[in-house]
Amino acid sequence: MTLKKIRLELARDHDFPNGSREHGYEFTAPLNDDGRISAEDWKASREHCRVLRFWRGEEDEVGHLVRKPGGSWAFHYDILGDEDDDEAGYRFGDHVFRSGEYVSIREHDDVLRTFRVVTAREI
Repeated sequence: MTLKKIRLELARDHDFPNGSREHGYEFTAPLNDDGRISAEDWKASREHCRVLRFWRGEEDEVGHLVRKPGGSWAFHYDILGDEDDDEAGYRFGDHVFRSGEYVSIREHDDVLRTFRVVTAREI
């Protein structure tokens, strides 16, 4: 198991036709040799699997990468356990987290946005 720091930046969309380096996420996750999140290794290292959401004009949010019932992944920000603010990774378990790949996240406001994997470096 290798813990990696993954940086996602907003890809092109209707609000940002050129994408944006000032909107995205940095999170830590255990990746297997194929570059996919390892659920088994996550169980052993979940306290290290943190997320930082950065969004120009808003305060940064800090939380955790969590595994939801049914096996999906999400970013959880409320330490008291309110799941209404979770941001779900779309098929995160199937995606490869390597530079140049794309992933989608359903954000607080229920908008699905696409992000580009900028880096996935060992920590």
